[in-house]
Amino acid sequence: MTLVIGLTGSIASGKSTVSLMFDDFNIPVIDADKLSREVVRPGETAYEQIVNTFGESVLRDDETLDRKKLGAIVFNDDDKRNQLNNIVHPAVRKKMLEQRDAYVNSGAGSIVLDVPLLFESKLTHFVDKTIVVYVDEHVQLNRLMTRDGYSDTEARQRIDAQMPVSEKAEMADAVIDNNGSKHHAYEQLEWLLQSWTGA
Repeated sequence: MTLVIGLTGSIASGKSTVSLMFDDFNIPVIDADKLSREVVRPGETAYEQIVNTFGESVLRDDETLDRKKLGAIVFNDDDKRNQLNNIVHPAVRKKMLEQRDAYVNSGAGSIVLDVPLLFESKLTHFVDKTIVVYVDEHVQLNRLMTRDGYSDTEARQRIDAQMPVSEKAEMADAVIDNNGSKHHAYEQLEWLLQSWTGA
């Protein structure tokens, strides 16, 4: 039996850092963010639907999607954001499940679905266990401002646009506290995987 683990967190919680750690345990990771970039490449169905919905102004000269322009259109417009999500999310889910099933069929012991909106999109039925990478809000705020150069207000806007990470932590099967060092997060993950898989 393959153990399917859902990994999630919030912006600047360090989820990507923890996601990379699974490589040390030979556990494949299916990254929803990467898939969301793949499904909007020219020739893909989602790409055609986006161009039909938002027009060619969201394309670069080389016909690829200009994510910044598209982001600017949907950032402050709930209807347009929903339109975009209704195109991209089903395409990502389809690819994610195809990859998950391929790993299951090949006999993988464990696999990870790295999904930022695991709880918001109600995708927990795709996984057996959930892990939330948790940080305190002030740590999240500082990391976001340092990493992306946002002002305090911009950083708060982005944090407030998501479900609070504390809420996600309450719903998860396990929480990795990422307020400390990378090594501390790694030790928590190692312990967790041992307790779940006996490896």
